[in-house]
Amino acid sequence: MHFINLKNFNREQLEKILNRALTVKQDQPRFSQALAGKKMYMLFEKTSTRTALSFGLGFNELGGTYFLQNWEDSNFSIGELQDEVRYVSRNVDLIMARLKLNENINLMAKYSTVPVINGCCNRYHPCQAMGDLLTIKETFGHYNIKLLYIGVLNNVFNSLAASLPKLGGELIAVTPLINQPSFDQELLTAAKNSGRFTAINYDHLTTTELKEIVREVDIVYTDTWVDMEFFSNQSFSAAKQQRIETMLPFQLNHELLTGTKARVMHDMPMHPGYEITREVIEEHLDLILLQAENRRHAEKGILLTLLEDEKIQELFKE
Repeated sequence: MHFINLKNFNREQLEKILNRALTVKQDQPRFSQALAGKKMYMLFEKTSTRTALSFGLGFNELGGTYFLQNWEDSNFSIGELQDEVRYVSRNVDLIMARLKLNENINLMAKYSTVPVINGCCNRYHPCQAMGDLLTIKETFGHYNIKLLYIGVLNNVFNSLAASLPKLGGELIAVTPLINQPSFDQELLTAAKNSGRFTAINYDHLTTTELKEIVREVDIVYTDTWVDMEFFSNQSFSAAKQQRIETMLPFQLNHELLTGTKARVMHDMPMHPGYEITREVIEEHLDLILLQAENRRHAEKGILLTLLEDEKIQELFKE
């Protein structure tokens, strides 16, 4: 069993992972040796703060050990991926990879003999969505909420669309830009067929009309307008400026949010003055940081499910 995206996970499977995550968060000492003797290999082609820290600390807190390697420092950068992953999987119990291309994470899962976790790729960010769902459950006591996503249709959006409707939540999307490598028609069709997904026509959408939508939701969620590997890339500067001009009317700011009950979520890193203002960040920082912290706890639920054995089953029965 791998954890590559959330499209093939049903409600029961998602709730099992999330319930386990919440149980471990509330009683960490009970699970401090749950993965004793287990080894995890972490490979990073994309830069990372939260993924590296949350998986590393989380695996240690469960009693396991890990080895972290950057793509450019490994022979993944010069050798055949299928050969490298065959070797790696002979040495560890699990692989967590944060890669640029979805096809490479799929290739890794195909040739690995141990579970592979997608720590983020250009099409999906399933671990982020699980942390978001855990945050929603802790904050509201259930998943039956209305979430408005305002931003670029990207990997984070995809993972929310593949999960929140299955748990009874309603996802509303305002996505003036589409990150083409992220586009997944099959996923969008499934979300629409759930009856709990609405794509808002953003053409000529006024600030007043957008604010009326915000008034009706529990959460407004945004993400960076430019993928992190391109944000400071000078060769991408013209495209970046074009994106900013297109997206600026959809910025999360005081004018949009004042007078509403909506909470704000952002998966970080944040870019004040672009997708969100510093004022809004500070007002909603507690929830944003809880969201980031819950990556670690949600990932423990994933780890304990992928590496489930009799010992782990018994720990959850206690």
